[in-house]
Amino acid sequence: MKRKALATMMAAAMVLSMVGCGGAKTDSTASTTTTEKTEAAATEAAATEAADSAASADATVENKDKPLCWFNRQPSSSATGELDKEALNFNGNTYYVGFDANQGAELQGQMVLDYIKKNAETIDRNGDGVIGYVLAIGDIGHNDSIARTRGVRSTLGTGVEADGAVDSTPAGTNVDGKAKVVQDATLEVDGKTYTIRELASQEMKNSAGATWDAATAGNAIGIWTASFGDQIDVVVSNNDGMGMSMFNAWAKDNKVPTFGYDANSDAVAAIAEGYGGTISQHADVQAYLTLRVLRNALDGVDIDTGIGTADDAGNCLVEGEDYRYSEEDRSYYALNIAVTAENYSDFTDSTRVYDKVANQLDESKSPSKKVWLNIYNASDNFLSSTYQPLLEKYDDLLNLKVDYIGGDGQTESNITNRLGNPSEYDAFAINMVKTDNAAAYTSLLSK
Repeated sequence: MKRKALATMMAAAMVLSMVGCGGAKTDSTASTTTTEKTEAAATEAAATEAADSAASADATVENKDKPLCWFNRQPSSSATGELDKEALNFNGNTYYVGFDANQGAELQGQMVLDYIKKNAETIDRNGDGVIGYVLAIGDIGHNDSIARTRGVRSTLGTGVEADGAVDSTPAGTNVDGKAKVVQDATLEVDGKTYTIRELASQEMKNSAGATWDAATAGNAIGIWTASFGDQIDVVVSNNDGMGMSMFNAWAKDNKVPTFGYDANSDAVAAIAEGYGGTISQHADVQAYLTLRVLRNALDGVDIDTGIGTADDAGNCLVEGEDYRYSEEDRSYYALNIAVTAENYSDFTDSTRVYDKVANQLDESKSPSKKVWLNIYNASDNFLSSTYQPLLEKYDDLLNLKVDYIGGDGQTESNITNRLGNPSEYDAFAINMVKTDNAAAYTSLLSK
């Protein structure tokens, strides 16, 4: 586009130069005609540039062949967790970006267990010898939620196997310890044996169908504490949005440690006020990778550029420390970090770009391109307050013009209805409402 405009301007300059040099031999009519032609050429150039700006996408590339990045929700069966390989291999430039759910889940479980061991003498609030915890489950059909529930139960010893894996089914109310999906565990600390029991757990889904719902979690802790409040010694949540809702509604005032996931800024700050801890899923790395795989595909360079291999600007991550890549799954997974009272001051700004990948790309080598990106739920605490602000910083560094679309967290159609003209875009980043629904998007791109 810039080259076309430059060529036109040079041509116009040459015409004006010729008029100036031969002015004594040119009559007024000829001069007027030349001027009109020059003005017409300039007008045409401006129109061409405007048209190019309006349709930045490369019209020679079909939508089905454009770079695609699934993120945050990996295409998979919500019933079995089996990956949707067809969606992950939609075309040669399709990838998934998320985090290592199992590694993070184990970290969260260990963080809770370490806290209990360290504070065993004082954590049993009513002195009954049972350390009871409640668990807020985000979405029973979401792989990340399943992993986190399993991670906590496995580490605390309350998990029960079903079909070869720890059952992640909500227990409902289990004050008497008779639920079938969980079991009582024992923990010995300094010669004293404690029982660890999951007193209650449920999916935090509101009446409209939205999951991971913070308001629902706030209501749930109110119901639980009204029934068996003095038995609750620990609060655990699949994410910080729900965790902070329960912390602010009850746990903070009652000095009950609460553990979440995501390292949202408000949760990290709350550690100073008694929030037990959270897990950073390296959102800065995830946001970078989400846009970087698209940038690399658009530039036609090796997919590892600026990821495991330094780019010309010096951006480079460390595999095994910052992320891991599964070639079979075409998936990049950011690695997690436990955030506790010992290190939380290092995580107070959840929207700061990662130092290792904070360098601006040269626009002459990585020209501006247009990306369509959606957030499954505009109200999701982690995605709206942490992930999207990071994306908005990285899109500038990577010379990408991103249209951000916020969904309602309930239906894919609320999002897909706003992808009316895929040809307008050079690449796509998709965050589904449900992991099963990849076809709702790929069908639009295949038309």
